[in-house]
Amino acid sequence: MNPGPSSPEIRISDTDRETALTALGEHMSAGRLDIDEYGERSAKVTAAKTRGDLAEVFTDLPEPHPTYGEAPKQPAPPAEVPKPGAPVAYTDRPLSQRLAAAVLPVAFLVGLVLFFTVGGWWWFALPLVLGAVGQRLWGRDWDKDPRWREERDRRRDLRDRRRH
Repeated sequence: MNPGPSSPEIRISDTDRETALTALGEHMSAGRLDIDEYGERSAKVTAAKTRGDLAEVFTDLPEPHPTYGEAPKQPAPPAEVPKPGAPVAYTDRPLSQRLAAAVLPVAFLVGLVLFFTVGGWWWFALPLVLGAVGQRLWGRDWDKDPRWREERDRRRDLRDRRRH
């Protein structure tokens, strides 16, 4: 005799167990379960073999309950909308900008070496001119990786918290 499609003797799949664990997580997030109770019930869900075993875990809980034969519903990740004026990732910048930013420290070293070997202060103008041209073409922070700004802001926040 074959059990019906809604029979508690039907064996469950890993996907069914995942939907049950997702539902338990929602109940814990809503405050219906504490962490210990969540742990006990999730262990029962993991060991469950039939729909009846899963139903026992949810008898005293309202919806959501596990769904059978469906993939767990995952919330859609929020779409990232770039903020106006937000820094562009370093790898997304034009090649000419990245090359100029890479040459800038080398220009400082060359200027320093030429100053001591050939003489003349004007060798220091080489990296300054390159920096000024880059700033004019690509903006104030053209030669910096955008992550430096995040690190600077994080340090400022820490310093401000210590002051207060």
